[in-house]
Amino acid sequence: MTKIDEMDYTILSFLQEDGKKSYTEIAKELKVSEGTVRTRINRMLKDNVFEFIIHMNPNKIGLNVQVIIGISTKLGYQESIARELNRFSEVRFVGAFSGQHDLIMQAYFKNNDDLVHFVNKELAKIEGIISADVNIELKQYKDSFSYITK
Repeated sequence: MTKIDEMDYTILSFLQEDGKKSYTEIAKELKVSEGTVRTRINRMLKDNVFEFIIHMNPNKIGLNVQVIIGISTKLGYQESIARELNRFSEVRFVGAFSGQHDLIMQAYFKNNDDLVHFVNKELAKIEGIISADVNIELKQYKDSFSYITK
């Protein structure tokens, strides 16, 4: 993997601000060729530095219940439970954490009934879960995938 330099960070900043910004526009602002921008973007994509994604507003597509669920697991079950959670389309994020919960996941549901079904029917079937601490989002103040700051 190639080291990320200042120009790469600047290109990433442009894309973070506007993912539809053309390579030509970025090249003009950086005073380099379009080929340079294209080559660097392709290299960073190949090296998994970033990926192009569509970031939707869950509420606009009918997913009105967002939850963060902290899961306590039996010793030795964390990996297998994480793999099981990854199978569910409702689950957006799963991570291992230090602190009160072994795993923390984020998920989206159409309504509370779907959430209750998920917790009582799907999570309940997964071997090794000791407890699930369900936290429903009441109001969102920020939702960003922007990591580069200037």
